[in-house]
Amino acid sequence: MRIILSGGGTGGHVFPAIATATVLKDKMPDANLLFVGAKGKIEMEKVPKAGFPIKGLWISGFHRQLTFRNLLFPVKLISSLVKAWWIIRQFKPDIVVGFGGFASGPILDVATRFGIPAIIQEQNSYPGVTNRLLARKVAKICVAYPEMQRWFPLEKTVLTGNPVRKDLLRGNPDRATALQYFGLEPGKPVLFVFGGSLGAKSINEAMAANVALLKQRTDVQVLWQMGSLYVEDFGACETALLPHVKAQAFIDRMDLAYALADVVVCRSGALTISELCLLGKAAIFIPSPNVAEDHQTKNAQALVDRQAAVLIKDADAKEKIMSEAMALIADEERKASLRENIRRLSRPEASESIANEIIALARAKTSK
Repeated sequence: MRIILSGGGTGGHVFPAIATATVLKDKMPDANLLFVGAKGKIEMEKVPKAGFPIKGLWISGFHRQLTFRNLLFPVKLISSLVKAWWIIRQFKPDIVVGFGGFASGPILDVATRFGIPAIIQEQNSYPGVTNRLLARKVAKICVAYPEMQRWFPLEKTVLTGNPVRKDLLRGNPDRATALQYFGLEPGKPVLFVFGGSLGAKSINEAMAANVALLKQRTDVQVLWQMGSLYVEDFGACETALLPHVKAQAFIDRMDLAYALADVVVCRSGALTISELCLLGKAAIFIPSPNVAEDHQTKNAQALVDRQAAVLIKDADAKEKIMSEAMALIADEERKASLRENIRRLSRPEASESIANEIIALARAKTSK
């Protein structure tokens, strides 16, 4: 079986694709898998590290502001469609699967024009423009949230959840091991604050602005991932130098960070939400205002509506982030309720479910 998978631009698209590809290889060791990504994006590094081949398209997003880069968009799109056509002709896939990102549009568009069955996996509660346009062309749509028939045809839609990285559960990490790894004390609650691998400026600014409160609350330890882009700006600020605040540029053992966290403060990207659902963590979401369609706010609101998380607007982060976090840490009943409700939304077999849909559709095509 020959399968093309496309997804990238951010970890939220890349890691679900890799997780699904890993399951496909386990189920069908002889399957021939090929990734298609966008040149210069995260997938061109992460996919080969995971052991899969990848080809890159010269494609990027269309910026809503008038910029010089937008003038290149039509050229990049035509170039990507031509290369996608060449890849399809050379590889001859039985099925093509899109996980979102810049490259998914061209490769799925060309595949469907050739009559090759296609699947898209939508990670967010509010689908992006590309997936909404592709929905009428593809055979199946795997979604992470219920009630997505507002955007997609009901007969094509399957609720599978979002695949997450299996390394989050490796060795069933315990709190004691995690505390030792990060140099934190036992017997004190831990607040884990992060804004993704690159960081989130507003969350970092909120941390720096709340140094007075943090000085008072030495009974609570804080693990703070600033992000590689913001170490120079925030690494030497007073908050980062407090003895009960462990500030790091990047955390390579997210499994241990999650294991010790009593409360998590973070953005509300689809992958992060799926991880927190799987692990059952009490979370405060600060949605990024800088994403297409404001989908992070919609992701977080979907959990708030089910009493499974707390939402603070990005503009209110400085004022509310620390007081809300400290109040939640102290409220055992509310924490327990949030943990129970968010865990109910988890779908640990998401990778397996999506892989089964891919295999079934591909076999239906080859049996004709």
